[in-house]
Amino acid sequence: MQTVDEAFLALGVDNPSDISDNQLILLDIDPAHKSQWTERALGKSISDARAELFVLLKGISAKTNQDKIIKNYKALQDFRRGPKSDNKSEKSEKSLPASGDVTIYCDGGCSPNPGASGSGIALYRSGKVSALYYGLYEPMGTNNTAELNALYQSLLLAQKELAGGNRVEIKCDSMYAINCIKTWAKSWEKNGWRRKDGEIKNLAIIQESYHLYNTLAHELKLSHIKAHNGLEGNELADRMTHYSRQTKEKDFVQYTKAIDTAQILKMG
Repeated sequence: MQTVDEAFLALGVDNPSDISDNQLILLDIDPAHKSQWTERALGKSISDARAELFVLLKGISAKTNQDKIIKNYKALQDFRRGPKSDNKSEKSEKSLPASGDVTIYCDGGCSPNPGASGSGIALYRSGKVSALYYGLYEPMGTNNTAELNALYQSLLLAQKELAGGNRVEIKCDSMYAINCIKTWAKSWEKNGWRRKDGEIKNLAIIQESYHLYNTLAHELKLSHIKAHNGLEGNELADRMTHYSRQTKEKDFVQYTKAIDTAQILKMG
């Protein structure tokens, strides 16, 4: 891990105004906050891979050239890791928190159903919780809509992480949400986004998620996990759905309080 300080930033940019959107993403900063990026960056901890890419992109103004550098760097990282072995003994999912650099746990909840709903995400770096997200409160939502919203927001986060050179896995406890974008949407699209037995519920968010997933599927792992099965990330994402309903937050935002895992797990 690399702690971001002024000396490190000087390696990647000569002038603060020269920073690119890709470099901001590597620093985990939304390009919309570009005017205050130095204040937001100082003190952050980023992976060594992100740090190296941040410096490699220095002075490269064309986005197409930046994307080529990122793509080549990721290919080099995969080469260094070597081929996957099928002979390694499998470990319990509880003892192996991540298969890549970043693992995103997502969840959506509704109480009652239909009723007050919200979505939550727990993002892990190298097996340690790094950020929590919550929101998309609806006073009369459904459990399925909340799950789809959470998965879509996870795909947006994954898109940024992949652009930053990280390997990413999304873990979702909703088989419905996963099937919607990985399996069912293919046939729905062929049929003009219609089902033989009626309308497709939650069509808009399914279409957005499906199209985004297809742009990432070649390098993103999306897997199903059991809900409330002892995985800390899944439980934290669940608590963020509770927090969404408590705060009635309509946007999807980052949890800015200190991440006290023990206290957060007591929510709800």
